[in-house]
Amino acid sequence: MRKLYMSAFTMCTILSISAQEVVWQKDIKSSTQDFLSQVTTTIDQQYLISGSSIQTNNSQKAVGSSQQNNGYDFHLVKLNQQGEEVWEKYFSGQNHDFLSATVATQEGGFLLAGTSYSGKGLDKKEESKGGSDIWLVRINEFGDEMWQKTIGSSTDEEAKAVVQTTDLGFFVAGSFVSAQDSQYKGYGSKDILVIRLDKNGGIASQIVLGGKGLDEVEKMIPTKDGGVLVGIYSRSSAVQSKKYNVPSTETSDTRHFTSVQKNTENFGEGDYWLIKLNKDGKLEWEKNFGGKGDDHLRTLSLTSTGYLVGGESRSERSGNKTSGLEEGTDIWLVSINEKGEEIWQKSYNFKNRDVLMGMSVIHSADDKSSKGILLGGYTQAEGRIEVDDETFWMLYLNSEGKEEWRKHVKGESRKREERLSDIKLNRDGSIILAGTSAEELGKENWKIVKLGDKQIDQLIEKQNIKIYPNPVSDYAYVEIGFDPSTGSGQSFEAEINLFDMSGRQLQSLKTKNKVTKINTQNLIQGAYLVTIKTNENKTANAKLIKK
Repeated sequence: MRKLYMSAFTMCTILSISAQEVVWQKDIKSSTQDFLSQVTTTIDQQYLISGSSIQTNNSQKAVGSSQQNNGYDFHLVKLNQQGEEVWEKYFSGQNHDFLSATVATQEGGFLLAGTSYSGKGLDKKEESKGGSDIWLVRINEFGDEMWQKTIGSSTDEEAKAVVQTTDLGFFVAGSFVSAQDSQYKGYGSKDILVIRLDKNGGIASQIVLGGKGLDEVEKMIPTKDGGVLVGIYSRSSAVQSKKYNVPSTETSDTRHFTSVQKNTENFGEGDYWLIKLNKDGKLEWEKNFGGKGDDHLRTLSLTSTGYLVGGESRSERSGNKTSGLEEGTDIWLVSINEKGEEIWQKSYNFKNRDVLMGMSVIHSADDKSSKGILLGGYTQAEGRIEVDDETFWMLYLNSEGKEEWRKHVKGESRKREERLSDIKLNRDGSIILAGTSAEELGKENWKIVKLGDKQIDQLIEKQNIKIYPNPVSDYAYVEIGFDPSTGSGQSFEAEINLFDMSGRQLQSLKTKNKVTKINTQNLIQGAYLVTIKTNENKTANAKLIKK
């Protein structure tokens, strides 16, 4: 197993130090070229760091396997709220397996979605379908496998995004290379595949979308109506014929199969292409945004009025891009309503090739309005070296896209190349940044930093106590919104008590966490009272409803 090193205040020299502090930092050392795909925040505010790694002699053996694979494997490290390692896992086939996306499930576990070049063997329980396949692994909160599924055809498929739906099923999105003998018939050199699964991994529907060219999924988010919004980097033109359905076959992987061609034209070399699917996986609308140059979609977020689309642009004002290009590659945001109609668009620049890797929207406590937008990324040098190139940056905007501030998070050495992979805003106003730091070529260490930011903290509307889900079936989460008194010097501690409505105490536990999981499986249907008391004598209570 790789050694994990914790060091507070060692990685970062932060601009605006008075407003920011490093709460903790975790470095996951590597002697190989590791890929970090994302950080996934669990419902109780723990963190799953996921990516792809080649296991070394010091690494843990592949989970469930008696031998070690020499290729890339799914690699997972779970951290608690204090940044301490909870567990580390690998899932391995006999060839390369790349983990692309992870979603935390409402039940407390995760679904892993990646691309596998492996046949049956080691941790992989199903044979290859041909070429590369989509490999899904469902795990519980302890990292133990619950089920897995291999989806593919005779050609190459890759997974890029996964979300959980309101009915506890999943949408998985990726791309595939079309071929004559493949069950997936596309329109161009690379097309889009979106699969809807039930909670046990059974395929409910599949849809293929594409144009005359190359289309690649970059991001997918769940929508309020139970559907999904798929963000695509499109280098394709419209297909000039009417939509048609492909008849389903008798095999289990191809029932409820639909194929939809691209009807919107690109404005330039590459565009943002947005696909809205309903809860049944059917197309509702599609939209293109771009200029005459290359515009690369990276990420999506829900807002109170619709959606926010973000990426990089090399286009001047042209097509339907109304914001100009300042220098190199700019960050370009487009705010749209729920029908895909533009509300506003803005561009931002760090003077070189700017790469957007994450976006979080700050919502009001009642979720009826958006208060601000936090962006994260890094900048690469193009033609000249700037002081802050190859360092993580954060950009904060108000809800209309007006820049409020920008900050850089610098590495230990200016000789190191640092690239942000993901940024997440926690409910308490803290920020998680996850990326790689290369000491030398081919040795990408994973770096995870938790920041406290006073400017962000002031924007977060906190409740003294919050319980979710509520009503509850099996497990509930108690979130404590109290902050320690300034200068108290005490570490946070609290006592949580559960009472029935007659005042009888049923549970009592002590915690150092702001979010704590409680077991309600043995409770009968009805109302209960949850109380909290901190070590600074702050108290609050809330009603819990057992279904």
